[in-house]
Amino acid sequence: MSNVRRVYVEKKPSFAVKAKELKHEISSYLGIQTVTNVRELIRYDVENISDDVFEKACHTVFAEPPVDDLYLEKFEAADGAHIFSVEFLPGQFDQRADSAVQCVQFLDENAQPIIRSATTYVIEGDITEEEFEAIKNHCINPVDSRETGLQKPETLVTEFKDPEDVKIFDGFRDMEEAPLKELYSSLNLAMTFKDFVHIQNYFKNEEKRDPSMTEIRVLDTYWSDHCRHTTFSTELTQVKFDEGDYKTPIVDTYNRYLSDREVLYKGRDDKFVCLMDLALMAMKKLKSEGKLQDQEESDEINACSIVVPVDVNGKEEEWLINFKNETHNHPTEIEPFGGAATCLGGAIRDPLSGRTYVYQAMRVTGAADPTVSVKETLKGKLPQKKLVRGAAHGYSSYGNQIGLATGYVKEIYHPNYVAKRMEIGAVMGAAPRRAVIRENSDPGDIIILLGGRTGRDGIGGPPFYTIQRLLSRSAALWYRKEMHLQSVRSSVCSVVRKSAISLRNVTTSVQAVYP
Repeated sequence: MSNVRRVYVEKKPSFAVKAKELKHEISSYLGIQTVTNVRELIRYDVENISDDVFEKACHTVFAEPPVDDLYLEKFEAADGAHIFSVEFLPGQFDQRADSAVQCVQFLDENAQPIIRSATTYVIEGDITEEEFEAIKNHCINPVDSRETGLQKPETLVTEFKDPEDVKIFDGFRDMEEAPLKELYSSLNLAMTFKDFVHIQNYFKNEEKRDPSMTEIRVLDTYWSDHCRHTTFSTELTQVKFDEGDYKTPIVDTYNRYLSDREVLYKGRDDKFVCLMDLALMAMKKLKSEGKLQDQEESDEINACSIVVPVDVNGKEEEWLINFKNETHNHPTEIEPFGGAATCLGGAIRDPLSGRTYVYQAMRVTGAADPTVSVKETLKGKLPQKKLVRGAAHGYSSYGNQIGLATGYVKEIYHPNYVAKRMEIGAVMGAAPRRAVIRENSDPGDIIILLGGRTGRDGIGGPPFYTIQRLLSRSAALWYRKEMHLQSVRSSVCSVVRKSAISLRNVTTSVQAVYP
């Protein structure tokens, strides 16, 4: 007999906004006119919880009696209704379930509940199987979710097999090209074969040993376009400018870049034209002219940091102002909610690691027309409407949880964004300079890693994003299934929030001790 209890929670008709929105999208966006009613229920499977705590949780955690209807184990549905449930992929962070666990522990601090959540959809009306599949495809993004059965599991406890010893690629350093290509293909790597050959030469000539699976996977992650920005660092040998209103100033700027780099890189043959160099040239030029005296320099690589005088209660003191922008174009394109959420999260991360508290944010995005029919969606792409809405939801979700105000939001609509979305988040942070200590660690120092449990989020995400960019959507999903790895998600949001609060408290304490 199953020890799992099941609860369904549904908004009362007056509050069922999301169900009404879905019904409207099915008729207006998918063009299915025969759907008469849509219901959306949140499903909770609960285990390892006492009867008393479960009873309390039903009406305080899982449901709000004034606005929700709660059903135990099952619910009534109209005859002929089409029903399906959607859950996150294994390893993907389930924020709703995680929050439910924490809230249940408020009721019983000794409880160790296991909770899983899913969303159940009930579609009423005379629809064909083809139309039902279209509705499913509209509700499920296979990058982060999947359809799940309606049968209740026997247990929610996940049994993990003992990991095998880390594989060593015996003979790797001396492999001929043919077997090396075969190995490369079997690993489904994001790196190119030339990268793989470079690794072989390194282990043969420098390490004089064969690499492990872990080493290859780590290199694949850090050499992916998502982490290393290989696109930005690719040498540009032919540059042309299309006709347009801004061609003249763009050409003038590019020519000035070429002339400046001739001066700054005189006598060097290790520098080449690339997007990364273009982005950094203005800073290098200003620095060479002695115009960046207020820039804070350290061995740390955090956000851009400058020193500014600040009037604090009539007394001037030095503060560090940090600013950082993050682009998550492709991650947001294939996983709108998580990609946009961690766009803001990535921007917050760097000022936070620089020990400044983030106060303000900005979001600039680019999309194609989100009002066009779903039938006009490019093959292998998500519909623009789903991209726009999911990304806005993800960004605002992360910002609201952190408590970060976004003072400027701008979405640009242009047909050229249909092939590649733009998602930019930018933040500013600040802290008294005296409250920030920058030192290096020495051999023998004890290093404490402060954080929280976030599942396997991020592991395999960067190469997954790169592979999805290079291959078809189906091939990338196969890669993800085979690797059992998840793309970057926003599960660390609560940990980042706690870290930010702790940092602010520490800064306040420093100000109190050293006024």
